[in-house]
Amino acid sequence: MSVHDDFGVRAAHRDEMTPVRLFLVDDHQMLRDALAARLSLAPGVCVVGGAAVHDPALLERMGGSRPDVATVEIGHCGGDPGELLGRLAEEFPHLSVVVLTDRTETDLAVVAAKAGAIAWVPKNSTIEHLVSVLHAAGLGQGTYPAVHLGEVLRALRDDVRRARDRSGPLDMLSQREREVLASMVDGKRRSEIARELCVSTNTVRTHTHKILTKLGVGSSLEAVRVAVSSGMRPAANARPRGHGRQSCDGSADGQPVRGRNGARPA
Repeated sequence: MSVHDDFGVRAAHRDEMTPVRLFLVDDHQMLRDALAARLSLAPGVCVVGGAAVHDPALLERMGGSRPDVATVEIGHCGGDPGELLGRLAEEFPHLSVVVLTDRTETDLAVVAAKAGAIAWVPKNSTIEHLVSVLHAAGLGQGTYPAVHLGEVLRALRDDVRRARDRSGPLDMLSQREREVLASMVDGKRRSEIARELCVSTNTVRTHTHKILTKLGVGSSLEAVRVAVSSGMRPAANARPRGHGRQSCDGSADGQPVRGRNGARPA
């Protein structure tokens, strides 16, 4: 059984008496340590790990800790706050993400909700409120402050309406699935797609399976044909499908690049 499968099994069997396994994601080590110490005294919460937002080993640490819930400081995520939340949703589909932040912008709460965050907790909240939200998140129950909730619900409702109005075969795909399919149209291998999107090859495999299911086809080649017939075109610098892979130094099929006179460049 994989770590991701185990997430699903534990999520399906959680109840109010099961301690919530919590992972803390925040750039401030002192805050993580202090919060872990406080939460260790709270009933029904077990802090299993923590990491900085930009820790290169974040996903690996989280996968090894097998949390039910993760708190994330969205204010530390840089220019694209929803990117990390989206990656967590892709890598750990049964993980409940709670935004624990000192940011107050409603549009940021909308971004978080669209990226899959189940709850939003201001950092000036009481520890009792945080514990209550964590317990609810562990049961799959969402919590957003009233000041943000109306706009969050409107944005999600608008997304549902737009999805209902779509009719083309590619319109059934999520944004990330379209990115994967576009890379397939470009003739890229699964490992290349994973590297470009900064996800695991297993995640690309999952996206590919979903693409085939949504398009009603049985192979990647058929999916590419549907994509091309629907107007998706290879990028200008894409290699034809089946041609040799170009390496990082510009050579093809592992052969070194040679100069005009046949000599290797210095």
